[in-house]
Formats: sequence, structure tokens, C-alpha cells
Amino acid sequence: MVAKEIRDRLGIGPGWVAIQRLAGDHVEMRFLPPDHNESLKGSLAQYVRRESRPEDWDVVRDRAWRHAAEEREREPDPSG
Repeated sequence: MVAKEIRDRLGIGPGWVAIQRLAGDHVEMRFLPPDHNESLKGSLAQYVRRESRPEDWDVVRDRAWRHAAEEREREPDPSG
């Protein structure tokens, strides 16, 4: 897979910041989206139970990211 295909598959666009970190014998990259002024209020609501504790947030966040990735996989490829 080439870099553009990877960026497209992850939904990374102009303005994103790439953070690289040496992890043993390979490089890990994380991408941070540009600032936005849209509200994220309630965006994790479907993944949180009322009895969730602060230590559960890592699990909730991972579940939300996994769901978003699965949704993106189902989207049709705009390039054809």
C-alpha cells in the first residue's frame, strides 16, 4: 500500500499533523486532525454506560475508534 492509499483509508486530509515515534525496530505514526470548531458533545454517548468509571475511558475510546473505523470500511470508495 502506498502512502496516499493509507491516508485515504484512514481519512487523513490536508492540515493533519503526523507524529512519529521509534518503537523498537519500527516507526509508529499517529495523525492528529486540524483544529475544528464543531462540538463533540455527546459523540461518545452511545459507548458510555451511566455506571462507567474514569478508568473505563480507555475502553470506551477504543470501542468508539473501532466503531468509526468499521463505519469507514463500509463507506464506498469515492475514487471509484
